[in-house]
Order: sequence, then structure tokens, then C-alpha cells
Amino acid sequence: MRKTKLSDPNTNGFIGHDHNNDGIDRRGFLKCMAWAGTGALCVIEGGVLTSRALAFDMGSKTKSHKMGELSFVQISDSHMGFNKPANPDVIATLQAAVDKINALPEQPEFILHTGDISHLSKPSEFDMVDQILKATNKEIFFVPGEHDVLNDDGAMFRERYAKKSRGQGWYSFDKNGAHFIGLVNVMNLKAGGLGTLGSEQLQWMKNDLKHLKHSTPIVVFAHIPLWTVYPQWGWGTDDSAQALSYLKKFGSVTVLNGHIHQTMQKVEGNITFHTAFSTAFPQPAPGRAEGPGPMKVPAEQLRSILGITDVNYVQGRQALAVVDSSLV
Repeated sequence: MRKTKLSDPNTNGFIGHDHNNDGIDRRGFLKCMAWAGTGALCVIEGGVLTSRALAFDMGSKTKSHKMGELSFVQISDSHMGFNKPANPDVIATLQAAVDKINALPEQPEFILHTGDISHLSKPSEFDMVDQILKATNKEIFFVPGEHDVLNDDGAMFRERYAKKSRGQGWYSFDKNGAHFIGLVNVMNLKAGGLGTLGSEQLQWMKNDLKHLKHSTPIVVFAHIPLWTVYPQWGWGTDDSAQALSYLKKFGSVTVLNGHIHQTMQKVEGNITFHTAFSTAFPQPAPGRAEGPGPMKVPAEQLRSILGITDVNYVQGRQALAVVDSSLV
């Protein structure tokens, strides 16, 4: 395993630390935070998913990168309608993400959006996101964030983005031999509370996985992290352990989330966890503020607030989740 180095003790850079019970440990994750207008390009090669931030230099490294058996882009937390000082122009930063996607020398097959499409669940906010993302000419799969289900228990979200889903919006699909599972863990969410999947969704997930071979690459995506990042701020899912138990038999599992507006990675056995950047605004690192929420940074730093050093976790027989980016 390659370890990251602390870049600057006065920034929210690479942090390695040990906690007894918060689910974060030095060997288990790479933490970094990146500014808006970014996303993650995900590539499955040999059944293993790796990811590269879209803000990564589009020079020779990217051009020489061979696309895998399946590639896709993850974006998250566009918060359309947000207009506070942390980012008064979320339209521009989402457009910047689209521009990066369209500038990729080899195009991904589709996009995953891991929630908080809107800020206040307004039709006009969903309309704006749809209009901007249309320019990618990609198929897009969505799961809801808590900001997308504020007024109607998620009915508008499901009508727009998950018509063929089950229950409150969960579904699965297959692409190029990989199995994708979109989960919903934001319903009835209380301020500062953990996300919840619920017994109905858990039973559906168990049944959905039964027929799959152990060699099938699995990608699970939901809004709130499925590992306990920081329970004091509600950054976790209270019944995720049950869901993760269904994934133990598979050789390659990647869990993609948003919600916390910064990247974190953790490897537990066969499962790699990855939380995504926001395209709207940053949030503080766990425990480094009184609570979560939009974090204002100097305007001149918005597009280049932080760089990310690559890390390669080797757990058991697989190398997992390489993230490499520069926001300059």
C-alpha cells in the first residue's frame, strides 16, 4: 500500500488519523477535499473498479490511459438552486463538470449522479440540471439525496428519474458484465441523523444479488455513505451492515456515495468505499467545524482549492480505487 503524506497541516488536505469508534482509520482511507466542477471517471478493468477525478490534467497521462471493459462518470451534490456565499453560481460549476466530461479523450459510457440534484426539490431546479446534463449525450442513472425528497416523499424524483424503480426508488441494472445497484437511504431523514435503508429495501437487495456469480463486479451507489464516516454529523447509514453482508461473497465490490462533499476512500476486505466531490460547495472535514454545511473559501481558490495525491490500496488479492487528480 502506498501511504499519502500530509500536505499542509493548516489545510483540509490529506489526513491520516485513528479513531476508536468512528469508522475512520489510518490504513482504511485516503481523505481529501476538492472544489466544485469535478467528478470521478470510473473504469472497470479485470473486474476491478478504479477512479480518476475529472479535474485530472487532460494532458498526456489521460490521453494514454486505456479505457477498461466499462467506464462511467460519477457526479454528485449539484444542489441546483443553492445561492449562498459558498457558491453563488452552482449553474456554472455544474456546467464545468459537464465540460470536463465532454473533454475526456475517450468518452465514458454513462453517468451516475449520487443525489442532491436539487437544493429545494423544486421542478425548476430539476429542469435546470436536466438541461445542463443533456449536453453530455450520456445515459444518466440517479439516486435521490435528502434535498430531492423534501416536499412529496420523493414522488417527483421517482417520476423524473426512477420510473422503473421499486419501493421508494431503488433499482439495479447490468452493464458489460458488471451489476449496479442504486439504493435509497435518505427517506424520513432527521437533521443530523444517519441514513436508513429499511427492511423492504434490504430484502429486495438480498434477492437481487442471489442469482449473480461470485466473480461478478458489483457497484453499489447511494447518497449517504454506507460506512460510518462521522456519526456525530449523520455521515453514515444505520443499517448498512446488513446490506454489506450480502456483498461478502463477491470478489470485487465498489460502493459510491456523495453527501459529504469531499472524497474519502476506505477498503474493508473485498469492498472499496468512495465518496464523491460536490459540484456545488465544499463541506468541512469531519470534526473540523461545529457541524456540517456549506464552507466558504476565498473566491480565487474555488477551482483550485486542493490537489489529490494518488493512493493504491492492495487488500487481499486486488488493487482497488486509484484516485489521481489536480485541480489547477
